[in-house]
Amino acid sequence: MPDEQPKQEPAITQEKIIKEYPRLGEDDEFSFRCGKDLDCFTRCCQDVSIVLTPYDILRMKKSLGITSGEFLKKYTISPFTPEQRIPVVMLKMDEDSKKCLFVGEDGCSIYGNRPWSCRMYPLGFADPKNPNPDDQKFHFLMKEEICHGHDTGQVCTVREWIGDQGIEQYDMMGQSFKELMLHDFWDREEALKPEQMDMYFMACYDLDRFRRFVFESKFLEMFDVDPDRVDAMERDEVELLEFAMQWLRFALFKEKSLRIKHKVREAWERKMAEEGEKPGPATMNERLANSDG
Repeated sequence: MPDEQPKQEPAITQEKIIKEYPRLGEDDEFSFRCGKDLDCFTRCCQDVSIVLTPYDILRMKKSLGITSGEFLKKYTISPFTPEQRIPVVMLKMDEDSKKCLFVGEDGCSIYGNRPWSCRMYPLGFADPKNPNPDDQKFHFLMKEEICHGHDTGQVCTVREWIGDQGIEQYDMMGQSFKELMLHDFWDREEALKPEQMDMYFMACYDLDRFRRFVFESKFLEMFDVDPDRVDAMERDEVELLEFAMQWLRFALFKEKSLRIKHKVREAWERKMAEEGEKPGPATMNERLANSDG
């Protein structure tokens, strides 16, 4: 007999959360547990939209021993609409069962490296970009009909849950990406060019391709990167991901987050002057960002 399909939950919007959901502080308590003895076990992993962060993908692909490109192709989808400003990567569900591809009878096969949103559940987190005094960041409980684990487990505080689930490390590793996403640049009407969209996708999600971009091109001949940092990026993917966020601030936002080597800057200024283009910092950043060296 096939599993009963879970009831579709109403869409949870940020406006609904801010207006209707009880707000929890770090010392507020709740009771929750998840286990195979519950009749709802793994149903929260079915027909669900899980948006992945760059650090989620780094952890998951590393645990599987595959490249970021292989992971993206096999385990994710990147839906796109005309209204969408930037690429979004979501966890792929099985076409037939609609379950997460990592979920089996015994639960999650990559539990130790599960994404941030899976770690948080049943907690949610609201962090308005430009909050008014009533809309400061807060946690809340997602009490969905498909989940029967509420009010059945040991009582814990929000702070204890965050610590037990390893969320603090994910929050720390995701801070640069969060700052990138909250940048004022996205409030403008200006749309990213196709090459900028690809650059964003590569730097955030396809870290192995970004590695080739840095180490197998003339990138390090053009930018003044400290040798110790270059060595750290070669050895540590977290360092490489952090550098990728810095690169995007240079390439997209035209910030001075990277230093162009003096000789390279002089050569580009001469070239741009010959082409009749004013060699300002923003123009220089864009030309270098889209150059193959």
